[in-house]
Amino acid sequence: MSEPTVGKLERLYLDHIEGAVRLAYLLTGDEQQARDIAQDAFVKIAGRLHGIRDPDAFAGYLRTTVINLSRGYLRRLRTQREFLSRQPWGLPPPTMNPDIESREEMWTALQELPARQKAALVLRYYQDMSESQIADALGSSESAVKSLLARGLQQLRAQMRGET
Repeated sequence: MSEPTVGKLERLYLDHIEGAVRLAYLLTGDEQQARDIAQDAFVKIAGRLHGIRDPDAFAGYLRTTVINLSRGYLRRLRTQREFLSRQPWGLPPPTMNPDIESREEMWTALQELPARQKAALVLRYYQDMSESQIADALGSSESAVKSLLARGLQQLRAQMRGET
């Protein structure tokens, strides 16, 4: 690898890794897993760096990769929990307090949402992205993003009222 490429990679890493870790944490709720996901996403994108025509697009590629890797992690985690809950020695499924008054309880409620709804809400309200930016990141239409946001907020409100 030539020196200019190494410098470019280092600069991209320094500029984007914290945001990638933060996004992964917001999606997974697990700090160590978030760091692993961000690292994996960066490695995947860095391996294809020569194919990226617009250097400003790196952040978007990284964000999309973090979202996809987080979804995969959550899918595997859900499968593992379902398997363990069916075992006689398995852990009981996590319970949720329907009386959501604190930030931590809201965080727990957010983690209970389906992955796409959670991703849309995190990108909108934690990352302050527009609906069109979210649509690009999730690979869907703006109308689908609006629907995901509306359903996610509706579910959070229902949980806050103790209706779930």
